[in-house]
Order: sequence, then C-alpha cells, then structure tokens
Amino acid sequence: MAIYINPISPVAFSVFGLDIRWYALAYVAAFVVGYFAFRFFMGGKNKEISLSKKQLDDLLTYVILGVIIGGRLGYVLFYNLPFFLSNPLEIFAVWHGGMSFHGGLLGVIIATLLFSRKEKQNSLKILDILAVIAPIGLFFGRIANFINMEVMGRETDVPWGVVFVGHGYVPRHPSPLYEAATEGLLLFVIMFCLYKYTRLRKYPGALGGVLGMLYAVFRIVCEQFRAPDVQIGFLTGWGLTMGQLLSAVMFACGLGLFIHSIRKKVQE
Repeated sequence: MAIYINPISPVAFSVFGLDIRWYALAYVAAFVVGYFAFRFFMGGKNKEISLSKKQLDDLLTYVILGVIIGGRLGYVLFYNLPFFLSNPLEIFAVWHGGMSFHGGLLGVIIATLLFSRKEKQNSLKILDILAVIAPIGLFFGRIANFINMEVMGRETDVPWGVVFVGHGYVPRHPSPLYEAATEGLLLFVIMFCLYKYTRLRKYPGALGGVLGMLYAVFRIVCEQFRAPDVQIGFLTGWGLTMGQLLSAVMFACGLGLFIHSIRKKVQE
C-alpha cells in the first residue's frame, strides 16, 4: 500500500518568461506572515519591545539577509563543501537549491545582533519574538520541500508511504510533511502558548533557548525517517546524520541560553 502522487512542477507560474518557483513563494510567504506576526506580538498588553515602522522594516531586511546568506553558507560549509570548493560560482546559484536551517538560524542571530546594536535595542527580546515566529517559516519551507521532492524520507511499507510517479517505485516516508507538522505547526503552537500564557517572555533569551531545544528534538526525531543527504550519507555506522549532529549542538546552545536567561533574571 502506498500513496501515488504525480510530481508537482517546482515552478508555480511564470511572469514575462520569469519562472516563479514554489520555494521562492514559500520564502516570500514566510517573510510577509512573519512581518505581521512580529507586529502582533510586539503590541498588546504583553508588549516587551517597541519598534517604529521604519525600524521594523529595517529588521525585516536584516532578517531576510540573515536567512538567505546564513542558510546558503550553512549548506555550503556543512553539507557540500568539496563540491563548492571545486565550483565556487555555484555558491551564488541559490535557485539550484541548497539551504541549511541551522546556517539560516545563525545568520538571523548575527543579523539581529547587528540590528540591535545599531538601533540600541535588546537583542534577546527581539530574538524571543523571532523564536515564536520562526516555525511559521519552517512550515512553508517544508511544504515547498515536499512539492520539490526534496529531502524525502527513507523507504517504508507504511500505508501513507509516498511514491512520486516517474521517480522510482519504492514508497518513502513523506518526511518533509512530518517536519512541517512538528517543526512548523506543533512548534508554533507550543511557542505561542509559552509566550502568551507563561512569564518566560519576562526572561530575555529564554524563549529563544526553548526554540533551540524543541526544534533540535523534533529535527532529531524526524531525521530517523528522512533519507540522509546523498553527498554525505550517514556520519557513523549507527546512523547519525549531519542534521542530527547540528541539532545536538543546537540543543546544547539552546539549553545554555535558557539557563543563562533564567539565572540572569533571578539575580537582577
């Protein structure tokens, strides 16, 4: 038993001969929804920071650059460095695919630090709100991965295994959908509830730490169903993937940030 799906074109539509891809639309949707979500979380009785419209627009620019530059360089360094050393111009060919969430996260952190320093804002409070919003972007990105038949799962005999017609006959776990459900929808619900119904937002950096830990857990679990990157394979004989290794580091960093935030607030 399996679900047979005709492949969906990675091109959503064309405008004057320019192909607009689903992956690009996913990024646009993530940034647009994220912008208005940030405005929502910035207002109301739980208001923790105050940014003017110009500052918010500037922050969006910083975040976009952080995601794109960090995500691309992360993929280059973590997932396919030998290839890009031999083909350096391919680093700029982002339309060929290849973005790393962990690299994008690091890029956003650096971009937020630069923005906060320039605007004299509390970077941890901004990162906490971004942590609540980030799963929205992850959801759109994983749906685009599924449409593009990227990062698909390992072979399986479960009834919901997916076969893309014309791309082999072996059912595979629809792992991008697993990640969209966990790293996207579920993580957003958890982060939203923590922000709205707990006092963690009063501890700058705590929510950012929670995101790091929870994302790492969900990613490590989902990687058990996801095929390893062809150019890397498993890092160990017992099946460790690059995504799991990076997520383990992310969990440790998130835990450290969470503990630091709680201790710092208690000492004040």
